[in-house]
Amino acid sequence: MRLLCVEMERAMAKKTEKELEIQRLDKKTPLQMFRDYVMITVASFIYAVSVSMFLDPNSLAPGGITGIAIILNRLFGIETGTWMLLINIPILLIGIWKFGLRFILSTIYCTAMTSLFTNLLTPVGAVTKDPLLASLAGSALMAVSMGWVFKAGSTTGGTDIIIKLLRLKFPYLKTGALFFLTDVVIVIASAFVFRNIDKALYAGIVVIITSVVLDVVLYGRDEAKLIYIISDHAEKIAGRLLEELDIGVTYVQGSGAYSGKEKSVIMCAMKKNISPKAEEIVKEEDPLAFMIVTSATEIFGEGYKSYFSEKL
Repeated sequence: MRLLCVEMERAMAKKTEKELEIQRLDKKTPLQMFRDYVMITVASFIYAVSVSMFLDPNSLAPGGITGIAIILNRLFGIETGTWMLLINIPILLIGIWKFGLRFILSTIYCTAMTSLFTNLLTPVGAVTKDPLLASLAGSALMAVSMGWVFKAGSTTGGTDIIIKLLRLKFPYLKTGALFFLTDVVIVIASAFVFRNIDKALYAGIVVIITSVVLDVVLYGRDEAKLIYIISDHAEKIAGRLLEELDIGVTYVQGSGAYSGKEKSVIMCAMKKNISPKAEEIVKEEDPLAFMIVTSATEIFGEGYKSYFSEKL
């Protein structure tokens, strides 16, 4: 019975997310759609630069479809961009089946543009032959471009679609972490294909940096603090927090297990840079206050991030 309830809740969550996606698409004006496609085009070009001018010429297979395409390029000689398109075709068909053509249309466009730009830029050759510099620059450009594509409501195809499916089932996992897990196997495979452990290690650096930078681009570096304050002077403390720091404050009603006294517990979230001032206010108003300060990795709501627009 419990399993049935869990499955029903999961199905309802998926339905709700799809309905929200439909509403989001319906609300977009033609100008917003145009801006999205401009962003996708620019991001596709940047992605192609990272592949054709940094990673591919230095034999760095960064995981994902791009890593597979670079490996296949060395094995069969067909251009990397062409492989990227060919591998993506069956995955895009799965995406159309699961999400519908309307949701995958921008991804098809992004995949085609990325493949085209990659082939066009390949004759330019490597910007640098230093594998460390290539891995650092290539991974940073790749992560930024992927982040822009996601923010435009699309994906770059390939493992992006697979990860989007995984996100439906495991929404608590971050995108960058999922990319890291799926890329490890391809990086290991590249060590055997290129017969060069150094190249694989540099490719591993690409995967790690891409994962970190992608999460920063998508989620931002909130570095926020969540503070709980238990004090006999809760009203004074809350008043100063509201007035001097202009942050939201919530009262949580509680009672001491030993004393049985009713207490108002202050709960507030704030940016990391203003938390020292909040702590100072608490110390000034009540040096005996009990205060818990913890880190908040993400904050959604007014003054922070929109839940539905940032949850990628």
